Amino acid sequence: MTPTSEWRKPHPYLVGNFSPIHESPCLTQCNYIGTIPSELAGGQYVRNGGNPLLNSDLRREAHWFDGDGMLIGVVFRRTEDGSIVPEFVSRYILTDAYLMSVTTPSLRYPIIPSIATLVNPASTLLHILRSIFRAFILVLLSYLPGSHQAIKRISVANTNVLYHDGRALATCESGPPMRVLLPRLETVGWFDGCKAEGEPPTEATQGVAFGNDIGSFNILTERITAHPREDPLTKELILFHSTFFAPFVYYSVIPSTHLKNCNTQPRRLINKPIPGIKSAKMMHDMGLSRRSCVIMDLPLSLDPLNMMRNKPIVSYNSSEPSRFGVFPRWEPEAVRWFETSPCCIFHTANTWDDLKSIPETLEYADNVIAVNMLVCRLTSASLVYSAGDIAVSHVEAKKKSIYPVEEEQCRLYYYRFLLSDTQNIITHQFALSAIPFEFPTIPQNLSMSQARYIYGCTLSKSTFGTALGGAAKIDCLAKIDSSMLIRRAQGSTPTPITGCVDNRSVAEIINSNDNDNSIKIFKLPPGHFAQEPRFIPRYDGKFEDDGWLLSYVFDESQLKQDGFARSDAKSELWVIDAVTMEKVMCKIRLPQRVPYGLHGSWFSEQDILNQRPVDTIREVPCNFKKINTNKLSLEAIYGKILNYVH
Repeated sequence: MTPTSEWRKPHPYLVGNFSPIHESPCLTQCNYIGTIPSELAGGQYVRNGGNPLLNSDLRREAHWFDGDGMLIGVVFRRTEDGSIVPEFVSRYILTDAYLMSVTTPSLRYPIIPSIATLVNPASTLLHILRSIFRAFILVLLSYLPGSHQAIKRISVANTNVLYHDGRALATCESGPPMRVLLPRLETVGWFDGCKAEGEPPTEATQGVAFGNDIGSFNILTERITAHPREDPLTKELILFHSTFFAPFVYYSVIPSTHLKNCNTQPRRLINKPIPGIKSAKMMHDMGLSRRSCVIMDLPLSLDPLNMMRNKPIVSYNSSEPSRFGVFPRWEPEAVRWFETSPCCIFHTANTWDDLKSIPETLEYADNVIAVNMLVCRLTSASLVYSAGDIAVSHVEAKKKSIYPVEEEQCRLYYYRFLLSDTQNIITHQFALSAIPFEFPTIPQNLSMSQARYIYGCTLSKSTFGTALGGAAKIDCLAKIDSSMLIRRAQGSTPTPITGCVDNRSVAEIINSNDNDNSIKIFKLPPGHFAQEPRFIPRYDGKFEDDGWLLSYVFDESQLKQDGFARSDAKSELWVIDAVTMEKVMCKIRLPQRVPYGLHGSWFSEQDILNQRPVDTIREVPCNFKKINTNKLSLEAIYGKILNYVH
């Protein structure tokens, strides 16, 4: 019996405003109320997320992190009279898996196995192997003449979207980035670190591509993190690649070459191993400062060999420590490892260096005293399970550990890694606030230096890891003055690991009448839920927080009694004053729902205008033919096998 057969109701991450929508590929003008800030003129906000194409079985195994990638954006078009007109667009990212799915009518279930299958302790070995074998067979079949799209990469590109060097890139850690074209969000092609498919040859950069010198099986070795980071000053793109084979993690720095007149080849680092990691891990993010990188080796494995140990492929081991590898940006071989209490971290918020001399007159080892990092720290892997509607009680109980037992939580957490001492010491490790906190965002220009304010999502009645059977929904946005709370901790240092600077709850902060402005919370109206916010600075802003937060918002009064969304349900894009965290400057009424998704980015007018040229874009075949399974041909064989493994 599989876990699927035990479910008696639709999966909570496949109904309501988690359910997929149809794409709206044409730019559609939107109505709005309020005033659109001039800072938005000519730019575009785009958010990525899973939107499963094959969704007929709502009781199947599913996970919030599954689904074909869909980009949903609002572009703020300038008009000749100087006004701003918001226009909406939503498009599937035309990955190899999506194109095969949309051109193969006999498929009923997604090609890629659900993360829920891989993480569920109740999944039998036979069930896991069957799911993987089915995907493997479908990949092989995609190369036969009857297929309209060979699956060369298994990524669904459904997690994040960012901009680097004239390219907008959609990412997911199961493969390389996919280039898309702003503002209409057409799919261009896979980006390999040197060029993207669909670009003219003149746009290619000399050098080794992702994974090319790691191994011959590129479908596994060219995987990159879903959260590459662009240095706001040098415009370098920094990222890591995780694999199933030793040394398990590689590191790359990709320079910016577009619109630059370079007489010499810019410095480039590609596929460099990071020593010291002993097994395959699920790694989602990293910390990056102007000079340093922090890689996180946490006790959450992503290892096919786990099946031989009678464990899920994705497995959390609470008896193992969390390890943080700190190294200079250009020297991954110089990594220093720091160990502490086990945890899960999916997102870092801010990383910065403590220096001896400013401006710099010393080498890295002599000048960087310590590296500081703010993260969204979970005390277990409960989010991984609850996002698949998997009972946490099935998860292996905590084993004996030398570290203190912590209650279930996800908080904004501060680490300080001391480099001036020969011993690898974490001098500070405690939470800044007791409120649940995830999906952090800061001003892009401060992404690798110390930011004062951290914006993100919080919940008034639950936590991000304990939403089993209901799904986590964001009813509050938070603004945390991290500098103030770190200074406050200097007067009375919290207990290492379990300590917290501000112990107030969300309700206590909202109802507070004192002058403590270290945390501000924007509470949405009842029944309204937001998504990850994005900060846009004011042109003439005098302070760091002078700007706007953008977030998609949905009113769940548009859901029917059975929990499904009405066909005419619509979302809004809210523009919120980031200083006061009280005033909504503008509400843009969108022509359709925006499902609760993952990560987004703001693309400026210059980003859109300065995109690299494109020769071709990916398209769904207009008149793909249905396979005739009565003919004895390769196409017939392909069709018959598909009917068997649907």
